[in-house]
Amino acid sequence: MSDMPACPECASVYTYDDGLQFVCPECGHEWSKDVSADTAENETTISDAHGTPLADGDTVTVIKDLRVKGSSSVVKVGTKVKNIRLVDGDHDIDCKIDGIGPMKLKSEFVKKA
Repeated sequence: MSDMPACPECASVYTYDDGLQFVCPECGHEWSKDVSADTAENETTISDAHGTPLADGDTVTVIKDLRVKGSSSVVKVGTKVKNIRLVDGDHDIDCKIDGIGPMKLKSEFVKKA
């Protein structure tokens, strides 16, 4: 039993092999034997307009004039945004822009500086 993985739901060590998947008899959870392939597919990396992966704390440059909703302000092309934070959702960058304040950006409108 030492080569059987622990249950990802309840951490039980009493898992068993059921053909194409593993099964936990304690909580009833079933999962694929290719868990590493499944988790690699589920993990999404956020990348900029040119395909470069972004990370928390990066500095990015805006590549298109962006109107600020609810205001007459505009974030101009070439504006550097420091110390970004990646979040889930449609607008996947949370940041603070000098002169405008906190806002969210889409990664498709920035490039890594």
